[in-house]
Amino acid sequence: MEISDKLLCLFSADVTLKGDEYVVSIPRREIDTGSVEPGETYRVALISRETETEPSENQSEETTTSDSGGPTPVSSEPQPPVEGGEVRYVEVEDIGKQGDGIARVERGYVIIVPGAEIGERVKVEITEVKSNFAVGEIIDEEF
Repeated sequence: MEISDKLLCLFSADVTLKGDEYVVSIPRREIDTGSVEPGETYRVALISRETETEPSENQSEETTTSDSGGPTPVSSEPQPPVEGGEVRYVEVEDIGKQGDGIARVERGYVIIVPGAEIGERVKVEITEVKSNFAVGEIIDEEF
C-alpha cells in the first residue's frame, strides 16, 4: 500500500454510533501535537484491520534479519521515519498550541522543535520518538 506524503497522522480508532451518525474519534494527542486542528476539514482513509491471530503450525510469522543477524518480527504498523539520536535538517512549518515549532518529514510525520519559530530552518537531534511524533532539540540554527 502506498502512503501519501500528505499524511498528517495515523492512529487506530473505533467507529461508534451517535444518534444518526457514525463517528471516528480522533485521539487528543493528534490535536495536542498540532497534526489536526479542530474545525478544519480533512480527507479520511479507512484501512481494515485484520484480526491478529497466532501463527498456526502451517503458517510462519514473517520476519526480517536484524543488524545482529537474528530474526526480527515484521510489524504491520508503519514505523516512524526517524530514530533517537538521528540528526535531521528541518524547516518549521507551524507552531503548536504549546508554542513549540512543528516540522514535518516523510509521510507527514511530525517533529516537535521546542524554541523554533515558523520559517526557521534548523539542524535538530531527535531526542524522543513516539509512533505519531518525535521531539528534536536544536543543535544548529539556520543551516
